[in-house]
Amino acid sequence: MSNITIRQVSRQFGANTALKQVDLEVREGEFFSLLGPSGCGKTTLLNIIAGFLEPSTGEVLIGGREVTDLPPYKRDIGMVFQNYALFPHLSVFENVAYGLKIRKLPKAEIRKRVEESLASVRLEEFAKRMPHQLSGGQQQRVAIARALAIQPRVLLLDEPLSNLDAKLRKEMQTELRSLQQSVGITTVLVTHDQEEALTLSDRIGILGNGELQQLGSPMEVYRRPANRFVAEFIGQVNLFEARKAPSGGEVPAGTISYLTDKYRLSSEQPLALIAAGIPELEGKESVLFMLRPERVQLSLERNLQETNQAELCVTDVSYAGNSLRIAGTLPGGGELIVQAPDPSFSVLPEPGQIFYARWAPEDLIPLV
Repeated sequence: MSNITIRQVSRQFGANTALKQVDLEVREGEFFSLLGPSGCGKTTLLNIIAGFLEPSTGEVLIGGREVTDLPPYKRDIGMVFQNYALFPHLSVFENVAYGLKIRKLPKAEIRKRVEESLASVRLEEFAKRMPHQLSGGQQQRVAIARALAIQPRVLLLDEPLSNLDAKLRKEMQTELRSLQQSVGITTVLVTHDQEEALTLSDRIGILGNGELQQLGSPMEVYRRPANRFVAEFIGQVNLFEARKAPSGGEVPAGTISYLTDKYRLSSEQPLALIAAGIPELEGKESVLFMLRPERVQLSLERNLQETNQAELCVTDVSYAGNSLRIAGTLPGGGELIVQAPDPSFSVLPEPGQIFYARWAPEDLIPLV
């Protein structure tokens, strides 16, 4: 077994509480990411798993064995650091062999394992080179090979891709995921990069203010965030504080009508939100709704049959190649962000241009 169990783990640094009674189970063989803003406690938790820090309270188990009081070298883990931590005076081969020599393995076994590890990251030809003769991506792969050479039960990654340029980072994400799947090792990645966590992970744990805010698959945390913190941290989002509309107006079957005062169609008329009638809204008089920018559609003309529709005056346009980020305001106040695919526009919209924004009832996600 190589699952990781975190039970009621807290960590104090003087008067500062970095972690608050965190409970977490990382499944055997999964790629798990700890995601959160700077200072949220994710690196502290990784260091507690690794044994570089002791928890103030709680316990850590790896493969069902408690390791809370064990030093790192007795936990059967491999670790890759942000700066790779390669020994500059040792060759690639010697760097990968280092942990095996410390364990006093026979020379033939060391050579076999080093060659296998370098082959797994496609660096067999670089065995005799020194770290300074390698690119950033190659150094990162050496660090991974060194961690895997000792055949650990768990692989811990502390933002290992953060020092790479954007193109290489994308390539290494693909390689890292492929390598993890082929080896089948339980892996925990710490990152503040949302896209990286969504791309690589089987599941993600969102940390904020020292607490586990949400645990789920990439699709779950993006489409159904547990609270406002998660919604605002993962991707861009429009948020509507709304109150249930007075009864009497006609709404489509299976929907509920709400009003939001911050977003107004005019100085007298608040924006009406028609949300899908789901159990979470039962009995709710006030709700915070989330609307992802990519769920908003734009057109030049108002659709008289549509609900969830508002006139939008463009205030800013950002072009990202495959998509456009369009910010605009409603006539009576309130800003809306829209993400549209590049083919939607042959010419970029300009500030002051008027569109009609609309979205479906099911695209309004309550944060309850």
